[in-house]
Amino acid sequence: MEALYDVIIVGGGPAGLSAAIYMARARYRTLVIEKEKFGGQITITSEVVNYPGIPSISGSELTDGMQKQAEAFGAEFLLANVEHLSLDTDIKTVTTDRGEKKALGIILATGAAPRKIGFPGEQEFQGRGVAYCTTCDGEFFTGKDVLVVGGGFAAVEEAIFLTKYARQVLILVRGDSFSCAKSASDELDHYDKIQVLFHTEIKEAGGEGKLQYALLYNNRTGETRRFEPEDGSSFGIFVFAGYAPANSLFKDVVEVDDHGYLITDINHKTNIDGVYGAGDVCVKNLRQVVTAVADGAKAATALEKHVSEVHERNQIPPIPMPVAARVKNGQTLEADKQPEQNTEESNGTFIPASMRDQLKPLFEKFHKMILLKAFLDQSPISREVEGFVREMASLTTWIQAEILQDASAIQIPSIEICDRSGVSLGFRFHGVPGGHEFNSFIVTLYNAAGPGQMIDERILARIRAISDPVKIEIAISLSCTMCPDLVMAAGRTAIENENIQCDVFDINHFPKLKEDYQIMSVPCMIINQEHAYFGKKSIEEILGLIAETR
Repeated sequence: MEALYDVIIVGGGPAGLSAAIYMARARYRTLVIEKEKFGGQITITSEVVNYPGIPSISGSELTDGMQKQAEAFGAEFLLANVEHLSLDTDIKTVTTDRGEKKALGIILATGAAPRKIGFPGEQEFQGRGVAYCTTCDGEFFTGKDVLVVGGGFAAVEEAIFLTKYARQVLILVRGDSFSCAKSASDELDHYDKIQVLFHTEIKEAGGEGKLQYALLYNNRTGETRRFEPEDGSSFGIFVFAGYAPANSLFKDVVEVDDHGYLITDINHKTNIDGVYGAGDVCVKNLRQVVTAVADGAKAATALEKHVSEVHERNQIPPIPMPVAARVKNGQTLEADKQPEQNTEESNGTFIPASMRDQLKPLFEKFHKMILLKAFLDQSPISREVEGFVREMASLTTWIQAEILQDASAIQIPSIEICDRSGVSLGFRFHGVPGGHEFNSFIVTLYNAAGPGQMIDERILARIRAISDPVKIEIAISLSCTMCPDLVMAAGRTAIENENIQCDVFDINHFPKLKEDYQIMSVPCMIINQEHAYFGKKSIEEILGLIAETR
């Protein structure tokens, strides 16, 4: 059975990567499925200083190492969106937008997302002053005052990060002390820009067109005061009020607590045989990288016994590992050794060799030629765009490149996806689609040239029924983890209907867009140059917003 695995891990953060290391090293065929970027939310943290044995490292470097370690032991990785789980039999089914996979065991490591508070004005000013990710949005508040809501480790860490940009940072703590370790909160004493207000909550945020004031309530004295910058400028509110578990796939199937967190036993087993949980999605007292990797290790070692029992009960022979991944204690078995290959980057510097290998099977599914038109000027970023497009064309015969200089009709620099005759397919990326946006760009190519991601026929019919011209502009940051979802959804609508044009802008290179729409958070989607919407959106949500503007 080609698509059968011993274990499928849903979620590619530290918990999922740790589980993959343990399962693959134990010689079980292992697949990790992640919808955005392997590494999880920790990849947006610039400095991790509390991981044992590593004095200082970035989140992305830490998890990149975990992924390489898992790959060395034979774990396989798939970027896909999981749409459904069937968990009630020995052989469990994971349905994704890139096909159906089966496994004898499942580890749920889907993590958690930032939780909203719900104060008046929070939703209204999201993207125009209210934000949840300092890495994505901190730069928008350069020289401005910032309020940080929360008393945990994340609030402390992100408040310190914001001092790089903000004029002053005011931390609002609902209780009489921080809920994180004192050693962490003591670091705040080293920053003159930071002030802490205990027993303080936000009751309301408001303004005309932009965030201009906040009402701060002292829950000890009962007093309310109005906060607004003395110079009348706008300011920012960053909310760090805990997390909501990413449980939509299984909350009605697997037992969760009143807050939606996955309930597991001491071995991280859920109430369903063969289904285990790990990381921030589980009930636990501390949500940190070190506890996530511990969860993954415990879940994997406990699941090994169950998988072996399923093999025996159903008389399933051992599932072979991929030939390239047959390793023992990190060393290739003598019988499987291949001639050494040069791993130097020979075809460019944008796409690592490991990523090119992952792209090969995807390109093999293409059945239509794609032309990437690069519209350039003489700027340094245009030279990077040209290098990226040429390198993409070198990876497969299904992609060709055309370089156009000083094409004034298009906002430069940009990459346009066209059919083989040069007719636009309705998607342009302005800048270099690196960082988190590399995956969304590849998925859009797959939707344009391959069989494409699975999509509900009713939704597809709604897309194709749009007869009036629709212009979608999306402002993104390459460091934003929420942006790719919106880009992939909007790109899919454009690919499926010639009346829809989708332009994606790396806002660092197009500041006028930020000024025109007062963008202070990403992603921001502008429909028909009139209506701006913030946050990630599904295809169905985009269709609803398009209908509202007609």
